[in-house]
Amino acid sequence: MALSTSQPVQNNVQSTPGTGWPRRTQPVKSSTCPSLNRHINLYPLSNYKFGTKEPLFEKDPSVPARFQRMRDEFEKIGMRRSVEGVLIVHKHGLPHVLLLQLGTTFFKLPGGELNPAEDEVEGLKRLLTETLGRQDGIQPEWTVEDTIGNWWRPNFEPPTYPYIPPHITKPKEHKRLFLVQLPDKALFAVPKNYKLVAAPLFELFDNSQGYGSIISSLPQALGSTAMEDAHDECPSAREGREQQLRAFISEYKNFKCLWDVHCKDYCNIDIKRAAYNELLVVYKLIRPKATIDEVK
Repeated sequence: MALSTSQPVQNNVQSTPGTGWPRRTQPVKSSTCPSLNRHINLYPLSNYKFGTKEPLFEKDPSVPARFQRMRDEFEKIGMRRSVEGVLIVHKHGLPHVLLLQLGTTFFKLPGGELNPAEDEVEGLKRLLTETLGRQDGIQPEWTVEDTIGNWWRPNFEPPTYPYIPPHITKPKEHKRLFLVQLPDKALFAVPKNYKLVAAPLFELFDNSQGYGSIISSLPQALGSTAMEDAHDECPSAREGREQQLRAFISEYKNFKCLWDVHCKDYCNIDIKRAAYNELLVVYKLIRPKATIDEVK
C-alpha cells in the first residue's frame, strides 16, 4: 500500500541526544558548532625546513600480520582507535596537504594508533611528534583545531568507510581525522624511510586510485573550512611581496624591450598579448583581482 504524503509520518521512537550509533555513554551537550565557522591560516611551504632522522618502521611486517594483530587486540581491548592529522600549507597560492610517502605509490597522513584509554587530541600530538618532531629536545607546536572526518573499518580487511554499514554491530577500527593548525615557521624531522610531500588539493580530488579513499576525500572534507593565506593579515609582508613582483615585471619588460631590437616577430601584437597574459597569471598570485592593464 502506498504511503500518503499528505499525512505526517509518526515516529514512535524517542530520540535521545548523543545516543546515535556509535552509542555514547553520555549525552552530547551542544550549544554552538565550531565546525560551521572553521578557519585555518595557511603559510608558505618555503617557511618550513625539513631534516631527517632515524627510520620509523611499521609495527607489522606485512598486511596480513597487521590484521592478525588487530584481530588479537580486538579480543582483548576491543575496537582499535586511530587518529591522523591533516597539515596544510600553501604553494603558489594553492592549498597543499603534507603527506608521508613510502616507496613510490603509498601515501599516508601522519598519525597512528592510540593507546588504550588515551585522549584523542593528546594522542595525535604524541604521534605527530614521534613522526615529524625534532630530535634536539624542542617540542613542536601542534594546534589541533577540529574533527574533519570519521572512518570505520567494519571487518579485519582493508576497506574503510565514512559510516558504519547497517549490518555491522562491532566495527574493528575507528579512525578520526583532525585538522591541525601549523605555526608560521617550523623545522620537521622526517624519518629516513619516508618522504614528506606536499600534494595540492586538485591532485587529491577524486583520485582514490593514487591516494586511497581517505586522502582523496580531503578536498570535500575541507570544503567548509576557510583557508586563508596568512600573509594577507600582514600588510608589510604583502607590500614586500608586491615590490618584489613589480621589480620582476620591470626586469621582464626591459628584457623584452631589448628583444624587440633583435626580433621583429615580438612586435606582433598577439605575441605581446600572450606575454602579458603570462605575467598576469603570476601577478594574480599577489592580487587575485588584477587586470591586464595593471600588469602593463
